[in-house]
Amino acid sequence: MDTPVRNDRFRAGFWTVLCALFTLAFLVIAVLRFTKGLGAVTNLSDRFPWGLWIGFDLLCGVGLAAGAFTVTACVHLFNLKAYEPIVRPTILTGFLGYVFVIVALLLDLGQPWNIWHAIIYWNHHSVMFEVAWCVMLYTTVLSIEFSPVVLERFGFHKVAHMIHKFITPLVIVGVCLSTLHQSSLGSVYLIVPSKLHPIWYTPMLPLLFFTSAVGAGLGMVVIESYLSGRAFGRHLEMDLLAPLGRVMVAVLSIYGLMRIQTIAHNGAFRDIIGLTYEGKMFILEFAIGVLAPVILLAIDKVRNNPTGLVTGAFLAVMGFVVNRLNVSVTGMERSAGIHYIPSAMEITVSIALVGIGMAIFALACRYLPIFPDAKGAKRSRRPASPSPDLVPAEEGR
Repeated sequence: MDTPVRNDRFRAGFWTVLCALFTLAFLVIAVLRFTKGLGAVTNLSDRFPWGLWIGFDLLCGVGLAAGAFTVTACVHLFNLKAYEPIVRPTILTGFLGYVFVIVALLLDLGQPWNIWHAIIYWNHHSVMFEVAWCVMLYTTVLSIEFSPVVLERFGFHKVAHMIHKFITPLVIVGVCLSTLHQSSLGSVYLIVPSKLHPIWYTPMLPLLFFTSAVGAGLGMVVIESYLSGRAFGRHLEMDLLAPLGRVMVAVLSIYGLMRIQTIAHNGAFRDIIGLTYEGKMFILEFAIGVLAPVILLAIDKVRNNPTGLVTGAFLAVMGFVVNRLNVSVTGMERSAGIHYIPSAMEITVSIALVGIGMAIFALACRYLPIFPDAKGAKRSRRPASPSPDLVPAEEGR
């Protein structure tokens, strides 16, 4: 068995205790939901059946995991080996994101015990059927892509090496699946043209969902690198991450131009200029999710500064979250005739899922070889051994 990546003692700090409390609350709410029903823990109704768990846990969870297929495609398909050091943490983030999307779906489905129906009862005309299959298959692909990390940790290097031989076809399958369902999540809202507000409804929703997921997914790669760096005493790899900021500028600019074009085509600028409720929410979404990160990251001095890069990435991710909530909640409220506010238990579940995901990510980084070599792909070709960069930070102090 290989030497553990980190062997310092576990310490129950503030964030650990807080995460434990949210986990306990999540378990209690889950019991209530499965014994008392959705009405006992949510503010959902027949008039407004999709709320925070769909808008945040599903749409945002899947979208923010888009960094996995983007980075793996760069490394294994476009041969950008310099990005190899961030492949493993990115795949782990994507895998955890999809696992918790499935957990959230189990909570949100009216009859969660029928979730397996998509496997047996095929409905080729349903977008949800495609999304269900893509999520199942892509989660499987991510688990296979991540399995060498676990196998290496327990000394099964031959098996891990064998899986590595199939990594390129796996990545191709993953890119195809991710592209399909990232856009298909936008296609789900094409069936409600008379209900979704014209600021957000457009036949281009699938393309907009895919484009914005790529931009926010890259932002999430920067944020996870920043958080893991703070947690494990590692420097932010600016030589790898700053170019991602430049790509984000291009992607978000294209996305922003498409959004403006669709709003102009729908004649919805009057709601924005008139500062209606929907108009204000769009301004918030567009300002923090497109304008601010594009302006910040377009400036070389800001993009090449760790604080500036992380700030731009954080704004892009927050804007993405607001966009998905606007599409799933804000844009549907007027046609539903109600103002939906998630219950405290809905909010608690969403926060708990994020917290549990971050805790598992931290534990994986501590005990698995997630960062085999942070200084460059060339050095990662050495025989497996404890990496100098994985030596506990305390030893270097």
